[in-house]
Amino acid sequence: MREYISGAEFRDMLLCASAALEADKQKINELNVFPVPDGDTGTNMSLTLSSAAKELRKKAPKTLTEVADITASALLRGARGNSGVILSLLFRGISKRLKGLDQATAAQFAAAMNEGVEAAYKAVMKPAEGTVLTVSRLAAAAAVEFSATGSDIGLMLVCAHEAAKAALAETIHINPVLTRAGVVDAGGYGYCTILGAMLASFQGTFVAPEAAPEATAQPASEGADFSSFDNEEITYGYCTEFIAARETGKAPELLRAFLESIGDCVVVVDDDDIIKVHVHTDEPGRVLTEALTYGQLLTIKVENMRQQHTKLADSEPKERIAPPENNYGYVAVCAGDGMKELFRELGCDRVVTGGQTMNPSTQDILKEVLQTPAKTVFVFPNNKNIIMAAEQCIPLCTDRKIVVIPTKTVPQGVTAMLSANPDATEEELTRAFTEAIDTVHTAQITYAARDSEFDGLTIHAGEYLALLDGALLGSDSELSVLLDRLSEAFRPFDPAVVTVYYGCDVQEDQARSTLDALAASLPEAETNLIDGGQPVYYYMIAAE
Repeated sequence: MREYISGAEFRDMLLCASAALEADKQKINELNVFPVPDGDTGTNMSLTLSSAAKELRKKAPKTLTEVADITASALLRGARGNSGVILSLLFRGISKRLKGLDQATAAQFAAAMNEGVEAAYKAVMKPAEGTVLTVSRLAAAAAVEFSATGSDIGLMLVCAHEAAKAALAETIHINPVLTRAGVVDAGGYGYCTILGAMLASFQGTFVAPEAAPEATAQPASEGADFSSFDNEEITYGYCTEFIAARETGKAPELLRAFLESIGDCVVVVDDDDIIKVHVHTDEPGRVLTEALTYGQLLTIKVENMRQQHTKLADSEPKERIAPPENNYGYVAVCAGDGMKELFRELGCDRVVTGGQTMNPSTQDILKEVLQTPAKTVFVFPNNKNIIMAAEQCIPLCTDRKIVVIPTKTVPQGVTAMLSANPDATEEELTRAFTEAIDTVHTAQITYAARDSEFDGLTIHAGEYLALLDGALLGSDSELSVLLDRLSEAFRPFDPAVVTVYYGCDVQEDQARSTLDALAASLPEAETNLIDGGQPVYYYMIAAE
């Protein structure tokens, strides 16, 4: 019987879970209800957990606290898609509760699992049962129940895994969408894969799966770097970084104000226990003296930037954080050269490459936010599966405010940007953006990635597939049939404007034929054609 988990064991459990998830990601992707070509749940969960695995391999922590800290930070920044964000919250809760412990008992680990579940439920606006939330909640409940009377961690993990598998089997009966599709929840399946691998690792029975091909989504960014400068840009000579314990109750905002008075490039990040600071200054002694009024200094690094300039110039260049000079800035997520150019023309400062099949991580979005020279940055995710990842940027950004506008489609983001008014207040802009996206109905035409039965419809691989406002409208081998259905579905909206964005696999003459067909069916609407160049979707059509 083993009554404790050490840091080395927890690290190995996470590495094994990441390997198992990578091996199972395609199987998890195929459980997605919609048969659209979407590298969704499995890929997002795998990329999210692999961000922690990479850091754990690189830094090789030994203590439980070190493993917990590295895992929580990496998952927060590496989260992709809703499934990735939820997974990151589940494990951040575990890591947060384990922080400060040299080893964990069954009761402590069970409580940590439960804290992760609570964090995930709080983050989801309308938690749906029959999903990974249900599976993780019942797994944690089983762990807590066992730990009330038992101390064997191996048995506790067995109880959690068995409860998770039982809950997963029930998701097909709990969630009506899964019932109609005849599958279990993809995220719940991924969570069972993780728990099974962690259990096997702890028992010493884990067998590493064969290496799977690297994911095709964008690699996670390494984040902002403060060490690369042109010599003439160095206003202050010393790059000063430290971590101070929070012991006196003084507000970190006061420290930030002090640092800004004697330096620049100020970054102050804090949590319940520490304050982490970066500043460029000519008076590092004053900085450290002031820091001591907040608590003892845990780490200190002071570097002469001018002296190091030559060596730094030879290293790979990295982008700097843009100072927040303007009142407002805008960041949009989209794919396709035409779409990117359109958002830039509408006034977006930065564009994140991403969308269906390639959800950007929280760090990818944060990087572009930090490159936006504004005090308040509005982010348009333009995909329902990216909204949560964008929202995770908010607590990570300390020198500017982030407002996420919950755009679920690219056309909603375009319409929102048309409402931008630099003279409005933040509240007025937020209201205008929100009202604007409510006027947009978006149809998307793609292809069926596999044979499927959904909502009473039989779908064949390779057919055209039409969605309207996220709901399946139908499929057919003839595009004209789907265009007729779309026209009928648009009529009750009485659209004044219909805009067709055509993708990278569509020729302009084909797109014009599609536009003409819609114009003939909706003669009262003004019609527009835009070369979006987007992948996955042959057409995105906005009716507003």
